[in-house]
Amino acid sequence: MADPATSIPAAAGDAGSASSSSLGGFAATITGFARTLRAAGVAADHERTRNMLRALDHLDVSDPAEVYWAGRLTLCAGPDDLARYDRCFAAYFGGRKAAVTRTSSTSVTRHLAEQGEGERADDDGTAATATASRIEVLRHRDVARLSEAERAEVHRMLAMLKEGRARRRSRRFEGAHRGMLDQRRTIRDALKKGEVARLRHRRHTTRPRRVVLFVDVSGSMAPYAETLLRFAHALVRSEPRATRVYSVGTRLTPITAELRHRDPDTALNEVSKAIPDWSGGTRLGEELREYLTRFSARGAVAVIASDGWERGDPELLGTQMARLARQAHRVIWVNPHKGYEDYQPLTGGMRAALPYLDDLVAGHSLAAYERLSERLAHA
Repeated sequence: MADPATSIPAAAGDAGSASSSSLGGFAATITGFARTLRAAGVAADHERTRNMLRALDHLDVSDPAEVYWAGRLTLCAGPDDLARYDRCFAAYFGGRKAAVTRTSSTSVTRHLAEQGEGERADDDGTAATATASRIEVLRHRDVARLSEAERAEVHRMLAMLKEGRARRRSRRFEGAHRGMLDQRRTIRDALKKGEVARLRHRRHTTRPRRVVLFVDVSGSMAPYAETLLRFAHALVRSEPRATRVYSVGTRLTPITAELRHRDPDTALNEVSKAIPDWSGGTRLGEELREYLTRFSARGAVAVIASDGWERGDPELLGTQMARLARQAHRVIWVNPHKGYEDYQPLTGGMRAALPYLDDLVAGHSLAAYERLSERLAHA
């Protein structure tokens, strides 16, 4: 295999020309390259991307070899990343100008997969348009009906979800130019200077609003359980301290610690070992009662991912949902079947829970999980 640093001189040279005219444009190009690497499974996070940009400040960006080695030494976390890095570098810069574009993470993933198989985009952009169309179709398809390759691609896209989290006011304070008068700081300054020279102010700090996620792992939810757990992994990775995840089936199992692994596959492997009731029944009422007895959802956004097939007493579920609604800031129920136009909440569990829900949303596709992530960011 030819060295990628020497086989694509034109592309890297174009990137260097772009940097000389616009430093911001070159930074955007490198950021797009890092997104491509993350889509391929390389741990090219924001800190590593900044390190590459710092390295390029001291190198000649018109030299493709220097760009290649700067990225290889800063963006790769281990030997397993090297082959992926070479393929991504050739696909991203090879044969085309490294133009600054705002490419979505989904199209980057499909573009990388197709370029890795040896396909090349047409000069008139027809292939790029077709790629975007296929990705848009994949985003809206039911994950239970995807092939293994398509489901793996959806899972890679879920791992890249970086939506923020809604903020809530904390009891702590911080200094501010406006707001409430900070009497203590004002008095301390006056004692030091002998007079009140300046009024000090303060305001409440904010922190991410807590999310408590219950994932149904019963038999009826088996086609969606893995995708839901990968979505939970993305939530835990984005806000480790403000996210708690539990599996619900015939018992309540905390799985937050297992989901803190950086690698999604490793995290899912640990989760599979921790959950003792895969593909069993669902006794959500009893498990919510156990959670509310041992813990609290006060001020949190409670998310229940289930199809509502309750094997326990629906009346008990209704009672516990009422308790949960009184504590939580917001209660969101994620039902995979909600994504279909003819869906009606007729199961016993859904009918018992429905009066206490703030939102009943779909959970059957990548687009549905993206909307749920946005909802959590603005809850």
